[in-house]
Amino acid sequence: MPTTSPFTKRTWQNRVFVDLSPVASIVFLVAVSAIGAAADERVLDARMHHIRFGETREWSEFSPQAEADELALEFAADTAVATETTLRIRHRDVKQTWQLELNGKSLGRLPVDENLMVTYWAVPPSLIRAGVNRLRIHGSGKSSDDVLLGDVCWDDRPRAVVLSEAKLEVRVVDADNSHLTPARITIVDSSGALVSTGATSAGKLAVRPGIVFTADGTATIPLPSGRYRVYAGRGFEYSVAEAAVELRPGESNPLQLAIRREVPTAGYAACDTHCHTFTFSRHGDATIEERMVTLAAEGVEIPIATDHNVQVDYAEPAKRLGVDRYFTPITGNEVTTKFGHFNVFPLEPGPSSIDPTGADWPTIFAAIRPGVAGRFVVLNHARDIHSGYRPFDPSRHIGPAGERLDGWNLEANLIEVVNSGTTQSDGLQLFHDWFGLLNRGLRIVPVGTSDSHDVARHFVGHARTYVRCDDRDAGAIPLDEFYRNLAAGRVLVSYGLLADLQIADRYSAGDLVPAATPLRVRLRVLGPHWATASKVTLYADGVAIREFKIDERKTAAPTGVKWDHEFVLERPRHDVFLSAIAVGAGVRKPYWPTPKPYQPTSPDWTPYSLAGTGAVMIDIDGDGRFTCAREYAERVVAKTKGDFSALFTALTNYDEATAIQGASLSAAAGHSLFGDELRKPLSAAPTNVRRGFQRYLEAWRESRTAQSSQ
Repeated sequence: MPTTSPFTKRTWQNRVFVDLSPVASIVFLVAVSAIGAAADERVLDARMHHIRFGETREWSEFSPQAEADELALEFAADTAVATETTLRIRHRDVKQTWQLELNGKSLGRLPVDENLMVTYWAVPPSLIRAGVNRLRIHGSGKSSDDVLLGDVCWDDRPRAVVLSEAKLEVRVVDADNSHLTPARITIVDSSGALVSTGATSAGKLAVRPGIVFTADGTATIPLPSGRYRVYAGRGFEYSVAEAAVELRPGESNPLQLAIRREVPTAGYAACDTHCHTFTFSRHGDATIEERMVTLAAEGVEIPIATDHNVQVDYAEPAKRLGVDRYFTPITGNEVTTKFGHFNVFPLEPGPSSIDPTGADWPTIFAAIRPGVAGRFVVLNHARDIHSGYRPFDPSRHIGPAGERLDGWNLEANLIEVVNSGTTQSDGLQLFHDWFGLLNRGLRIVPVGTSDSHDVARHFVGHARTYVRCDDRDAGAIPLDEFYRNLAAGRVLVSYGLLADLQIADRYSAGDLVPAATPLRVRLRVLGPHWATASKVTLYADGVAIREFKIDERKTAAPTGVKWDHEFVLERPRHDVFLSAIAVGAGVRKPYWPTPKPYQPTSPDWTPYSLAGTGAVMIDIDGDGRFTCAREYAERVVAKTKGDFSALFTALTNYDEATAIQGASLSAAAGHSLFGDELRKPLSAAPTNVRRGFQRYLEAWRESRTAQSSQ
C-alpha cells in the first residue's frame, strides 16, 4: 500500500469547461495533496451533479436544465499507480446504461437502480498514470435519463480491502418464537444511501449494493468502517426491525434483529404469477439460485416461474438450497410475442411448448390453447409498449367499454392490475381496464405481480396476489384448491396494502351473493406498521359509489388492521359486481422503496401504495347467476331499435356501466354519437346515462386521435 499520495501537490481550482461540441460535458480538473498514510481515501469531487442523457427532462423533480449530459472528472498524479486501487461514487436515479471509464478503459456500468447508492469500483494496476487522468461517466439508452452523480473518492487500497475494513454478523429471528427466519437485510449510510458490501451471492445469500437476502436468517457482511443503519424485514406481511451501528476498522460486530408477522393472511397464500431469472430469461441479474433465496426472504408462498419462452422448474434448486419448505412453485412460461406478453401456467418443465411467433391474437391464443382444462393465461402489463406494441393502446382498445377495435378477442382469464416492475403513472388505470372487461362480460381475474428479473431493483413479491386456500404449510400448498379459487376470482391484490371486502360476514371476492342476502358490507384495510392508508373506495360495476377517507396518522397499527368499517348498502336495481380499492402513500424508506413508473405518461410522480379486491357478484334479479352490464345493455338496445330518446329512458333504471355498454352497442350498430339525434335527448337524460355516454365518447375521441397519429 502506498504511504504517500501519487497525486501532484499542486493545488488547482475546480473549473467548468463549456464544451461547444454536440456532446457537452462537465470537466473538473483537480489535484489532491498528500494526506498521510493513515488516511487512505482522497476526495476527488465532493459535489453531486445533475446529469441528463437525452433531450427531455425525465422527472419534474429535476431542474429543466441539467449541468451536462456526462460527467468528466480530471485529476493529476505525479506517478503511475502499480497496484489495484478503488473509486467510490454516489449515484441516484439510474435507469438507462451509464458507463464508467477511466482513461478510456471501462470499469463497468453503474447498477440500473433508481435508489440512492454508494458503489465501489476496482481500478486495475497501472491504469492511473503519471500526469492527468480522466474519469468519465456517460449514458446511453432508448430514452432520457436524469441522474445525480458525484461524491467521487479515490482510495489507494484494493477494493476487497476497502469493503472488508469491518464486519457485521447479522441474525434475523422471528420475534414470536426466536427462530431464525429468511429475511431481507438493508444497509444504508448516514445519508440513507445503499452501500456496497464485501458480501457475495453464494449459498444462502443473494447480494446487491446495500441489500443482502438471507435464506436462513444469518449473514456475515464485510463493510467499510463507518456509521450505518441496518433494517431487516420479510416482505409485505412482516414488521421491519432496524438498528444504528458504528463499525470501526478491524471490528466484528454481532447484530440480532427481531421481526414478526403483522398482517393476518391466514387462509390466503401469497402468490407472484410473474417471476424471472437472468439464468433463463437472459436479462435482469437474478440467477436461479438467487431467485430461490429472494423468494424465501420475501415470503412468496406460490411463485410461478415465467421466464421468456421457456418452462423452468423451481423445485430442484429450491430443494438443493434447502428453501423448499418456504414455497410451493409452479412452472409457467411468459409467452413473449410481438403482440403482447402472456403468462401461461401450469406447464411441464422444459423447452417452450408454445409457439410465440403468431402474427395476431387469434393465432397466438390458438397456440396457447387457453381452453385446456386448468390452464391459466395472464395478460401482462397491458398498458406498456413492447416490440412497438401496446395491448391496450387507445388506438385499438376503448377501456371503459372493454372494447377491442381490431376485432381480436382477449382469450385470457387473468389480467395484471398491478405490476410492481412496470408501475403506471396512474396506479388505478389497469383496475379500470379490468372493470371495463368485466362489464363487457369477460370473466377475468385481477392479479398483482412483480415481474422481477432482479435481486434488488424490482424485488420479487413487491406486488402480489393473495389467493384463498390452505396456506398452513407453505412448502405443500394444495394446488387443486389454489387453482380452483384462482379461477373463481377469490383473490386480493396487494401492493403495500391489503383490502378485504365481505358481504353479510360470509361472501367475499369470487363469490356470488344470493338475491335475498342483506347487503351488510364490511371493508377492511390491512398492512404492516410501516405502510399507511389514506382512502378506500367501493366500486359497483367499476363506478365509485362510496369513498372513505382514512387518517394516515392512525394507520401505523402493529396489529396489521389499519381500518375496519361496516355499513348497509342500498340495494341496487340490478346485478352488479362490487370491488374495493385502498390507496396510501408510497414507501420512501430503503427497505421497501416504491419504484417510479416504468413508462411514465407524466414527468410528475407521487409514490403510492394500493390494494384491490377481486369482484363480489351480487345476484339482485335472483336468477342464480351474474348478469353483466353488457347483457343488460344488449336487451335495452334491442328493444329501443336505435331511438336514443327511448334508449335513455330505458337506461334510467340501470347504472353508468350499462350506459357505457349502450353507447358501445349504438356505435357498433352504426348510429352517430355526435349529431343532434343523440345530443338533444342526452342533455335531458339522467345523470348516470349522461356520464356513461360521455365517458364512452371521450374514450372514442381519444381512440380516433391515437389512430390518426399512427
